[in-house]
Parts: sequence; structure tokens; C-alpha cells
Amino acid sequence: MTPLQSLKNWLPNLDRRIWILMAGRLLSQIGNGFVLFYAPIFFVNQVGLSAAAVGFGIGSQSISGVLGRIVGGSMADSPQWGRRKTLLFSAAISALADVFLSFSNNFSIFLIGNLCMGLGIGLYWPATEAVVADLSKLHQRNEAFALTRLADTVGMGAGVIWGGWLIAVTGAYRALFVIDGISFLVFFGVIWLAIDETLETVEILDSEQTHHQMLKGWKTALSDRPLLIYSVVNILFTTYLAFINSALPLYFSNHVPVQANGEGFSSTVLSVLFSWYIILAALCQLPVARFLNRFRYPQALILSAVLWAGGFALIWLTGTVARGHLAWAALGLAVMALATVAYTPAASALVAGLAPDAMRGVYLSINSLCWAGGYFIGPIIGGWAMDQAPQIANGFWLVAALSVISAILILRYLDRRLQKTRRLIH
Repeated sequence: MTPLQSLKNWLPNLDRRIWILMAGRLLSQIGNGFVLFYAPIFFVNQVGLSAAAVGFGIGSQSISGVLGRIVGGSMADSPQWGRRKTLLFSAAISALADVFLSFSNNFSIFLIGNLCMGLGIGLYWPATEAVVADLSKLHQRNEAFALTRLADTVGMGAGVIWGGWLIAVTGAYRALFVIDGISFLVFFGVIWLAIDETLETVEILDSEQTHHQMLKGWKTALSDRPLLIYSVVNILFTTYLAFINSALPLYFSNHVPVQANGEGFSSTVLSVLFSWYIILAALCQLPVARFLNRFRYPQALILSAVLWAGGFALIWLTGTVARGHLAWAALGLAVMALATVAYTPAASALVAGLAPDAMRGVYLSINSLCWAGGYFIGPIIGGWAMDQAPQIANGFWLVAALSVISAILILRYLDRRLQKTRRLIH
């Protein structure tokens, strides 16, 4: 058996449209990787905005993201829109956001760009997760979500590596936003040409019936107690992810004294560190998902929470030890990579399992709203902490580690409740 055949046998047998969607997501995430880790550094150190202002600007994506997720979930379940049109609209809005960011030289334009980006991302997530759930069987769902996240991770990793190289060679930060916008246009083309509508409808509803159906979906989801309980801990998890994207680059750059003059890691070292995080996450995504198939979803998420606590503790050590900063930083990011890959597929699969088939868009919209909440809270708190004295910036990571205790308690309660009510989730 050839290596290619072995790989084919090892991968799950999924609908070909999931693989096409993965390819489109990979291309889009390459563009995101170009800007995600370098935008805070660029707008703080070159444009001259404060870390708190940049944190607020990035966090403002979640304000428009809330609207996008609410509307996007309803659009994805609507026969008039469906998953496909919603994805196309989100790609167009995201490309427009990069136009504003590429020309931004003050806080106002920076804020407009972030608000547009938040709207585009908000429209995107309920629709894309609904497509994956539509096209995968129950026993495949955890691995299907893991593979689509793998595409995101590989694309992000490639973008971070190429973005770091481009900055090191040219210093042209603004070119990163242009490339990101082009990647969204490519993703638009992939959806337009290769992804059919996956929403199954038995009839075309008029506007009044559609409105009633949308309200019914939100009423059902908002009265689903296990979903709401899980939403609390989901916001915590997404806040942790936001710390990696917003606070951690600034912490490594400004508060870890690795150079003789007291400055932190250079942009080249930052590129290597975050590439290490992304590559490790990519390599571990599918193996970790398969390993966690033996556990109930809340149990898998408890393991993720424990890993988050360990990762934050290691980041605290990075800024407080006398030597070996790079090794501690790499170890901390490795543990957080494992925490991330344990969290993302299990979270989406849990919510998709709770959702009635006709309301997947709305349920996954609530799941995505948790990301909006976390990505609003995380950059603001993280940006404030990184503007403070080194003692506060260092202690921030210990507080983050201790907050994991509340996540574990909520997940244990949810697990007992789901077992007692025999809800079909895994």
C-alpha cells in the first residue's frame, strides 16, 4: 500500500463538498494569518495607537459580530437565503473590511474596518458550521469539524509564516491587509463555483411564514437550558483564544525582557513562536479528535480546560524566569495548541447535536455568539493588562489560569444534566 493510499484510508469518508469547503477555508485563513498576529503590533508600534485603543478596536469586531451572528443564523435557516448565499455575503463584507484596514491611519478608520470585519465573520460562522453539520453523519461529526478546523489552522499557519517573512524583508505591514482581502475574494469564488445549497426545504415560505419560522427557532434555542448553560463556559473558552491572538503578541513583544536592552521578542521570533503553535495544532487536530471520541463532549471540554490552565501558567513563567524565555514560551504555546484542538471540534459537535435539524443555523449562531462575546472581552481585558506595569501584565496570566476552575465546574454540572435527561449529543 502506497503512502497516499494509507493516508486516504486513514482520513474519514466525508462528503466531497466538505473537502471543497475545507480548501476554500484554507485559502481564506492564509489571508487571516497574514494580519491576525501582526495587526496589534503594527497599529501600536507604527500607527501610534495605544494598546488599549487597539484592544478596543479589535474587540469592537464582536459588537458588529453579534449582529452578524444573529442575522446570519436566521439567514442560514431561511429558504430565501440558505447557507450558500449567507457565505457569499460574508466573504464580500470581509473583503470590504480589508479595504478600510489597508488605508487606516487613525482610530476612526481602524474602528470602521474592524466593525465590517466583525460583521463578515459573524455572518460566516453559523452558515459554515451548518454546512458541515448538514453534510456529515452523527458519528462523523466530531472528525468533520476537526478537519475543517484543521484547514483553518494550516491556512493560518501558512499566513503567519509568510506574513512574518514579508514583514522581515519589506516591513510592508499594509500589504498584509491587501492580501487578506484577496483571500476573501478567492473564498467567494470557491463557494460560488463549487458549493451547492445544503439547506433542505420542503416548501418556499412567504415573508410572514419565514419571519414566524425564524422567531420559532430563536425561541426554541433560547429556552434550551443545556445550550444556555454551555454558552457560559463557551464564552470563557473563546476569551482564552482571544488572549492568544491579542494580548499574547503584545506580552511577548513588550513585557518579556529577552534582549540586553530589556525589549521582548523580535517580530521574527514572534513569527516562529506562533508558527510553532499553529503547526502543532494542525498536526494534532485529527489525532486529538479521534482520541476524544471515546469521551462525552463535556468530558473532552474539561480536558481542554485543564490544558488551558497549564498553558497560562507556563506563559506566566515565561515573563518571570531569569533565563530560558524562548523555551518556556514555546512550551506554553504547545500546551495551548493542545487545549485549542481539544476544544474547537467538541464545542461545535456538542451544539450541533443539541440542535433540531431545521434549527441548526440558529443553534450554531448562539455558539458563534459566544465567540463574539469572548473576542469582545478578551482583547479589552488583555489590552488593558498589557498597558500596565510588568507585575500586572505577568499576574494577568495567573488570573487567567485560576479562572479555568469555574469552567470545569460548569462543565461537570452540564455533563450530569445531559446524562440525566439522556440528551443525544455523543
